[in-house]
Amino acid sequence: MAAPGSDNSADSFVPWREFLTSAYAPSLALVCLAVWLHAADGLIVATMLPSIVSDVGGAALVGWSVSLYEITSVVAGAASALLTMRHGLRRPMSLAAALFGIGCLLSALSPTMALFLAGRAMQGLGGGGLVAMAFVAVGSIFPTRYTARAIAMVSTFWGLSAFLGPLIGGFFVEYATWRWGFGFFALQAFGLSVWIALRPDQAASKTTDSGKFPLRRLALLCLAVLLVSSGGVEVKPIQTSLLVAMGLSCLVIFLRLDGRAGTDRLLPNHPFGLGTTTGAALLMILSLSIATVALTAFGPLLVIAIHGVSALTAGYIIACSSIGWSIAAVLVSGSPERFDRLMIAAGITLVVLSIAGFLYAVPNGPVWLIAVFAAMDGAGFGVAWTFILRRTTSLAEPGEVQRISGAMPTVQRLGYALGAAYIGIVANASGFVTMSTTQAASDVARWVFLACLPFGLIALMAMFTLVRKQPASREVSA
Repeated sequence: MAAPGSDNSADSFVPWREFLTSAYAPSLALVCLAVWLHAADGLIVATMLPSIVSDVGGAALVGWSVSLYEITSVVAGAASALLTMRHGLRRPMSLAAALFGIGCLLSALSPTMALFLAGRAMQGLGGGGLVAMAFVAVGSIFPTRYTARAIAMVSTFWGLSAFLGPLIGGFFVEYATWRWGFGFFALQAFGLSVWIALRPDQAASKTTDSGKFPLRRLALLCLAVLLVSSGGVEVKPIQTSLLVAMGLSCLVIFLRLDGRAGTDRLLPNHPFGLGTTTGAALLMILSLSIATVALTAFGPLLVIAIHGVSALTAGYIIACSSIGWSIAAVLVSGSPERFDRLMIAAGITLVVLSIAGFLYAVPNGPVWLIAVFAAMDGAGFGVAWTFILRRTTSLAEPGEVQRISGAMPTVQRLGYALGAAYIGIVANASGFVTMSTTQAASDVARWVFLACLPFGLIALMAMFTLVRKQPASREVSA
């Protein structure tokens, strides 16, 4: 990737032509491919899972194909910032792509579900690392004036995966075999690994610290996410509550140990404290992830049960969120830095309003209104996400930029894991498993989305801290 130059006009409008023809275009392509591999993989696997189970068996372990991927993604994302600070971006990012490719090959060649799950875990390590390091690259390689455009392109590729992922998976199932689907992604991953390895080292700063790699903390984080995810796989009130409580306890211990680790920290200082801009941003992302995962986890099932639509229609409704994110990110990406606070406030408010909208529209309809709120949910993220990264890294200490950039997608996925278990408990307690009538399904929907609102309000509170005016010495725009 190209090294960043001086940025004396960070607040000026950047035309797309200037950005796409700049020296940073190869770096942009690399980042987008890294994000594409991670984003499309999960959707392709969801399409191919019936064929996979038919070939290798292990239907009882299907839930773990998602859980293991998410667990290892979170752990790899948490380690990515520290790796890039010690070794730059080139070697860790090339290794992550290679791990992803090896995981795809393991899955493609697996004769049993056990080996397939091992491949999925390795894909999670590689994919989680790739996405976290892609955000590190955006935050530390691109000049500030290009950050919004870079994130807009990343968001576009993420949205494309919502359509192309299932189509590609369906193509391989229909006309070839699911094993070739994994082979197709393995080729892309190995190609990306070689491309990164042959490029000059990244401009991200390195440290000379020779401290031990934090295996104990990473193991603790892995255990925390594993316990929480286990609580959401098979929801039983006592069992799930116990697993989630144990997982949250491990997470608290991890945060305490990490906070005392000095330069070996995996996360920024006070990662969820409202007293700092960084803490407010990460708390906001965590809360919003918990608050919005219900749409993906339970939205399709509830919409089908209440409104009698087809699975395809329900899938398109959920895809409206990705469409809204991509379109909004592209539309606002030219916004100058002086509008960052306004964009963040507008975007987060849209997301919280969409949660309130789901509380009404999912149980009551009409179906098109649910799609509108799904698009609003995605659009809110699309409007705000770019400027959350730009504002947070602009106000951070130089040594924290890589940790913050890598922490954002990691905290988001952690929020999804926590949120899935939390919403699973709420849904089960409100009768999700036993619902047999439209009215019963509507009641479940009301409880599920009502349970999301408190976290939306926490996100709004954190947002106010993030967008408050900074002292003159730390103001990001003139």
